[in-house]
Amino acid sequence: MNLTLKKSVALFGSMLMLSSAALSAAAPFAQAEGEMPNIELAVSREGDAIEGGEFRYALVGDPFSGILNPMYWSGKPDGTLVDFFSESLYGYDENFLIDDSGFAKVEFHDDEKAVTITIPQDVKWPDGEPVTIDDVIAPYEIVGHPEYTGIRYGKGYVDVKGMEAYKKGDADTIEGLERVDDYTLKVHYENYNNSIRQAGGAIASVIQPAHIVKDIDIETFEDSDFVRKNPMGLGPFKVESITPGEAITFVPNENYWRGDVTVDKLIVEVVNPTAVVQELKAGNYDVATLPADQYETFKDATNFDVVGNVDNAYNYVGFKLGTADEETGEAKPDESKVTWNKALRQAMAHAIDFDAVGEKFYQGLRFRAESPIIPLFGDLHKAQDGNVYDEELANKILDDAGFKDVDGDGFREDPNGEAFTLQFAAMAGSEVAEPETQYYMEQWKNIGINVELVDGRLLEFNAFYDRLEEDDPAFDVYLAAWGTGGDPNPHTFYGRDGSMNYTRWATEENDKLLEAIGSSDAFDEDFRVKAYGDWQDYMNEEMPIIPTLYRYTLTGVNKRVSNWDTQIGSNLNWTEIKLLDDAPAKE
Repeated sequence: MNLTLKKSVALFGSMLMLSSAALSAAAPFAQAEGEMPNIELAVSREGDAIEGGEFRYALVGDPFSGILNPMYWSGKPDGTLVDFFSESLYGYDENFLIDDSGFAKVEFHDDEKAVTITIPQDVKWPDGEPVTIDDVIAPYEIVGHPEYTGIRYGKGYVDVKGMEAYKKGDADTIEGLERVDDYTLKVHYENYNNSIRQAGGAIASVIQPAHIVKDIDIETFEDSDFVRKNPMGLGPFKVESITPGEAITFVPNENYWRGDVTVDKLIVEVVNPTAVVQELKAGNYDVATLPADQYETFKDATNFDVVGNVDNAYNYVGFKLGTADEETGEAKPDESKVTWNKALRQAMAHAIDFDAVGEKFYQGLRFRAESPIIPLFGDLHKAQDGNVYDEELANKILDDAGFKDVDGDGFREDPNGEAFTLQFAAMAGSEVAEPETQYYMEQWKNIGINVELVDGRLLEFNAFYDRLEEDDPAFDVYLAAWGTGGDPNPHTFYGRDGSMNYTRWATEENDKLLEAIGSSDAFDEDFRVKAYGDWQDYMNEEMPIIPTLYRYTLTGVNKRVSNWDTQIGSNLNWTEIKLLDDAPAKE
């Protein structure tokens, strides 16, 4: 991913992420039990840069859907593209804490439950219009609008004073937005908690050109030309052309607030994961993320270097436990579903050897996820054992809960003696997608759970998530992944009204535990650590999702690229990334 992306896509989910002489780098990331490859966090090369040049970036994976706006995108491919032309409002450090490295400066007023956002003067949008504080206000009014169709109405918006009345249509303005002057906004909050200091937490991070978006109908905003054909932001590039689903050509934003971009053009093309290693070796791209399952094929590459870091993400098995209310969007659990029985979920968690999955399919570059709170969040992470491989325990849990093979066909009936089959949805894409999915199904079969693939095949990325969000009744269990962003608060993914609670799980106890995490009491670090620990204990018992794997994200960087950095909080940007040769190096 690009470097500006490290300062913004992490706010919404999914973290990612330079001929000549000596190679230098930061210290390598930690190795898991001594078995991890020794991968550097960054590369930097000396040499004379060419003037301009064409930078080629491989967007590895499925075609992008083309929702090119930070208020609306939901799939990682779209998010990657958005961050080439649209940066986050503020910057953050290695601990995901908001700092002064970004466009805006943020001042906290804990006693007032407010923050002051100040933007620089004399900055222009790519079309030459001046940037003002109205551009910071605009996203609040769009995301908070009653007819807003995206998924961003969550952290950063719902806690603003007066937002609920605005969302319901009972107010024409948002009470908590105090416009101080053309470059200053003071935001007042109803709920002011520890997430306020986290990147991607309680302060909205989006800025939009008010002079354009004010004239777009909210009901059709997502499908407007501004989103699909002519997107614009404050990032280093602007869009020149789009080949839907396949490629985008960018040119430098002459008004980029950080300075002049060094390359003449950036071409981003979708590349199949099975082909990307050969494409990099052939010198067809300068940068690409690399599939961990193919590590053996590129670890000794001579024309590109591999950099990487622990991703702020995790894979998981999700259980469909209900639907979303059409009016409120809140989760409506369906306790009649067989998946509602937590014994079934617990047993399925213990049936999979996640350590073996990481070793066998991902060369050790993925490893068992111990919790939905990732280790990057330090003391807030509490290791759990609910998904430790133990087939004997899995069988015992099912036996004790009354799941018996009544008719002798090798599959268990539910506690009422009724046969059931779980429909399992998983995505195509990588070389190991099929064998990994089959392994899960075989392991569940071994404990007597009958599982079949939805539609008898793996699903394309966009189709999978469309059906997941729409609560397709064909989905009982699914295999997916979350990018956690820079704020550990899990409400968006697991709250009753969380915009990404795709399992549709909700209980009164979960409400209570999440409320503690999001309370003002959580400013006390001991309280905060305990609140997160209590929630993780509860998730480990209830298992509405099975955390499966943490991962390292690897990036191939051609030897003609001057520098690239995957460190959290890195401030490396496109004014500093140069090309050292006219063409990419070839193996």
